[in-house]
Amino acid sequence: MVQSAPIQTLAMIHTEDLTKQYGTLYAVKNLSLSLAAGDLYGFIGPNGAGKTTAMKILATLLQPTYGEAYVCDMSIYTKPKEIRRLIGFMPDFFGVYDDMKVIEYLEFFAAAYRIKGEKRKQICDEMLELVDLGYKRNELATSLSRGMTQRLGLARVLLHDPQVLLLDEPASGLDPRARIEMRELLKRLGQRGKTIMVSSHILPELADICNKVGIIERGELLVNADVAEVMRRVRDHVVINVEVTERIDDAAKLLEQHQSVSQIEIQTVLGAPRMRVSLNKEQGLDDYCDLPTLLVQHGFKIRSFKEDEINLETAFMTLTKGITA
Repeated sequence: MVQSAPIQTLAMIHTEDLTKQYGTLYAVKNLSLSLAAGDLYGFIGPNGAGKTTAMKILATLLQPTYGEAYVCDMSIYTKPKEIRRLIGFMPDFFGVYDDMKVIEYLEFFAAAYRIKGEKRKQICDEMLELVDLGYKRNELATSLSRGMTQRLGLARVLLHDPQVLLLDEPASGLDPRARIEMRELLKRLGQRGKTIMVSSHILPELADICNKVGIIERGELLVNADVAEVMRRVRDHVVINVEVTERIDDAAKLLEQHQSVSQIEIQTVLGAPRMRVSLNKEQGLDDYCDLPTLLVQHGFKIRSFKEDEINLETAFMTLTKGITA
């Protein structure tokens, strides 16, 4: 029986030792990563870490010093024009024309993408609805708030239905509501199958929308993995917050005898006593389900039992030192 060859997944973005050097300064150094179709990649780093430089190289707006990069399986050196037709690049800050209405702004760029006639009108209307700006279509683009301007910029880069989106700090300078709206919009785009690379130093913006994350510092990629894997790397201890209805000192003494418990601290939170139970790294990280059972067997009633959350911000602070290029 002849076995068929395995299906190869096309890497929408692939870099090998990508480097940008200015004299002795490395803005990006030996950057190697690979993103498949549908990936939503959080590119995280402090200001000056090299995020924008890397994205400009992928957008074919900046030549690297050396190394290779492929976008949609095409080299940035030999097929820059072809790549630009397949990507949407949104810089951190961009200008809008003073005398153009929102719809005119989109139609202008749609014409630049050679989208003609009725199709151009249809696509512009669809993009306005996608970014929730349909009610602003006849307003001057310069009258929009910062958050609305960011959404308009995103609509502009979506006009030609790009396969890859490179979004540089799309939530920068936005108020809390606008950041939430931008995050929801990125989720919807991810559900449409777009490959999205989004940079940010505002970690909560990416924590619940990305399936992969890269942490860059001083031009070097320190971490490049699935979000779950990044969390595992920094999960060197587990703390459980436990509340019982009464006799908390007795409950603490009971748990202290368990082999997986290393330390217990009793705190008062909002007037209620709570145990912070630290588990041994070797024995307690993966399985602590018998702790509540132990409490119940000895007559304690549990009000709450919750593990301290390890989030992307914790991972970032653990894995970086705050150094810029």
